Amino acid sequence: MRKKLSVLTTVAAALAAGLMPLTATSAAAADTPSRDTSKDCGSLQLTGELPAPPAGTTVSQVVTIGPDCKPQLGTVQYTPAPAAARQQKLAAADGQRHQVKSASEMFDCCKIRMTGLYTTSEWNTAGGRITDAKTTVTHGWNREPWDAGWSLKTPSQSEDCLKDCATSTTKAHADFGYKGIFDVTGAWYANSHDTSVELRADGTSACTFDVQLRHSFIGWNWVRSCS
Repeated sequence: MRKKLSVLTTVAAALAAGLMPLTATSAAAADTPSRDTSKDCGSLQLTGELPAPPAGTTVSQVVTIGPDCKPQLGTVQYTPAPAAARQQKLAAADGQRHQVKSASEMFDCCKIRMTGLYTTSEWNTAGGRITDAKTTVTHGWNREPWDAGWSLKTPSQSEDCLKDCATSTTKAHADFGYKGIFDVTGAWYANSHDTSVELRADGTSACTFDVQLRHSFIGWNWVRSCS
């Protein structure tokens, strides 16, 4: 999931995103990151919920930080899920085994994924109850050359019920920090993702997402999905 970029590619992408102008700096200012503050939207919190998609589909939505620094909600879209996911959905319908995946990802305006939080939940049902449930949490982030870029800081996960449940809810959290080409101090950028997935005894589910950005920029995109 980690994507390595050349210095030229990374810098070009940042310039296109308006994250940092390339300027000469004095030795005294070497520890102060250069930024185009006219496009800095400051701290921003984004939240939303997606319904469980019909069998064989993925439901997704893109939220874009607009020119006024306010979130612009894209259309909730339903698209065919990958073939393997469709097969699992069909198997679940026959064997009362269910699966849902969620993704919460932050992209810059050049479509480079900065950070992401992902869950895969599986549960069995019988007699109007969830007999057992399990959720796996994974993470993704963008690295730069020389061991720089985004990094995972403090992930966590909790479940309220795993066996003989009316519902089972998993909450996942991930803090990401950044120290690299666009800020050598490591104190400017930070993304925090929170995902809550509710599993139900009737085989349905719901995904809720939250993202907290320490600094955000016009043109950044938050992509959330359930499949």
